[in-house]
Amino acid sequence: MSGTPAELMREYVNSQNFSSTNEVMAAMKEMFKDVLQQVMETELDNKLGYEKSERTSDNAETAESKNYRNGYSQKTIKSQLGEVQVKIPRDRNGEYEPQIIEKYNRNADGMEEKILSLYSCGMSQRDIAEQIKNLYDVEISPELVSKISEKIMPEVTAWQNRPLETVYPFVFMDAIHYKVKEDHQIVTKAAYVVLGITLDGNKDILGIWIGEHESSKFWLGVLNDLKSRGVLDVYLFCVDGLKGFKEAISAVYPKAQIQRCIIHQIRYSTRFVGYKDIKQLMADLKLVYKAVTEEEALENLKVFKEKWGKKYPSCVKTWEDNWDILNTFFAYPPEVRKIIYTTNIIEGLNRQFRQVTKNKPSFVNDDSLRKLLYLAAKNIVERWTQRCRNWDIVLSQLNIMFQDRIA
Repeated sequence: MSGTPAELMREYVNSQNFSSTNEVMAAMKEMFKDVLQQVMETELDNKLGYEKSERTSDNAETAESKNYRNGYSQKTIKSQLGEVQVKIPRDRNGEYEPQIIEKYNRNADGMEEKILSLYSCGMSQRDIAEQIKNLYDVEISPELVSKISEKIMPEVTAWQNRPLETVYPFVFMDAIHYKVKEDHQIVTKAAYVVLGITLDGNKDILGIWIGEHESSKFWLGVLNDLKSRGVLDVYLFCVDGLKGFKEAISAVYPKAQIQRCIIHQIRYSTRFVGYKDIKQLMADLKLVYKAVTEEEALENLKVFKEKWGKKYPSCVKTWEDNWDILNTFFAYPPEVRKIIYTTNIIEGLNRQFRQVTKNKPSFVNDDSLRKLLYLAAKNIVERWTQRCRNWDIVLSQLNIMFQDRIA
């Protein structure tokens, strides 16, 4: 048989009378096996210095020093066409290692990358195994999926300990809770998430820490970790209403300003308001946090207290007690207020985490949770390609207000 590759392929196809795509795939699989086999035979020819059919010297001295073929060993290759059985040629001295197989296992099939990609989307190990079976016609166990995902732990650790920027204008902190197996029982653990906005206006996830129930003590450790990784200054922290947040931040970053999330404050302060009063109370409260200036806000808070203070004293008291970290945004123009007014930025991030983890009722250990959140974070950050809106205006304001602290 002779001719160009296209002519040879045409002749082969005409001889097969294919009637289905399955028959075509089976033929491709067989061709793949034959080509792979021939590549290995050629590799060994080059290694030995003579071809398989070539006779070697009968000289005793030459024969003693010369390496020879020594049969075959069987190997199963997992490929995109399914599992393929090949014969690996051997040499007497055991020096031959098939380079094509090594390269193929390392690069060509892409199954490990696919498994990690599916894992990062929150698929269960059994669902991933089924998907790989459908895609590659290869049987893998859920345990193998777990073993492959374990390979990224050094990458997770390196990411968690990577050096950070010296200065972040805005840092948002929040926690999301998960069920994790520990000491043969299911416990609730918090994933402490920190999101920062750089001086360039780009968002980044600074780290994810797994700990017990959310507490100010643990947050203190998180803040110290940020500092040890190079974060020397933060202009504004945006947080929810966790007790002790203020003290933890002040202990590590005493110059930082704090903005408590207005939405969290509204929810917390109105949780005991009666149904028949909530609509009117919310309308009056809106005059406080929607005021243009702090002076106007305080005046409206005074009116709010006079109207609702006797019926809902705890609602009024929480606004008065926390005013020093609720009023921060009044000192800034609308472009900055939109950023720090609420923790919506990090809550949006946590919603994406929940979307990925929704099919996981619990995690086998902390590392299992840490791996999935890292892979999800990696995908999310890659999609953050735009700066914060009106960042040039925001930065010009920050340059004036924090001119003695600009890096």
